[in-house]
Amino acid sequence: MEQGLELVQKAKAGNVEAFSLLYQEVYRDLYRFALYTLKNIHDAEDVVSDTVADAWKGVRGLRRAESFKAWIFRILANKCRRRLRQYMDKTVELPLDLAEDSRDICRDMDVRRAFAELSDEERMILAMNIFGGYTSREIGKALHMSSNTVRSKQSRALKKMEACLER
Repeated sequence: MEQGLELVQKAKAGNVEAFSLLYQEVYRDLYRFALYTLKNIHDAEDVVSDTVADAWKGVRGLRRAESFKAWIFRILANKCRRRLRQYMDKTVELPLDLAEDSRDICRDMDVRRAFAELSDEERMILAMNIFGGYTSREIGKALHMSSNTVRSKQSRALKKMEACLER
């Protein structure tokens, strides 16, 4: 962990190599999150690339080195949310023989809408757990809260999504 904090400090000072090493540590989780959220390889690659570019531009403004992972995930989550809004704004006509597939698409859209109704913090907690595979303890460390608080917020977020899906 000490080495990671040192890398963040070097990246904040403009060291490209340090930022590259930090990126290598989180790339797989970022990509997995984007792919699961967007369900499209090309869009996932695009938002991860945009996220990394924006993170590099903004790393100097990162206040707490130990928050790097949560910070870059927030950037990615916002980019994914914008991309999903673009999807929802488009009207798609489906051939009749795709009726069964359209039910799956509708279910996916409903889940995405329910996810979008959560607060940023709730989305971050669920995303880090479900998409990133982080434990409540790891999430708590990244977001500066106790693991009990993380579990409580995660439970409430899942209940909110369930209520939204039942409407």
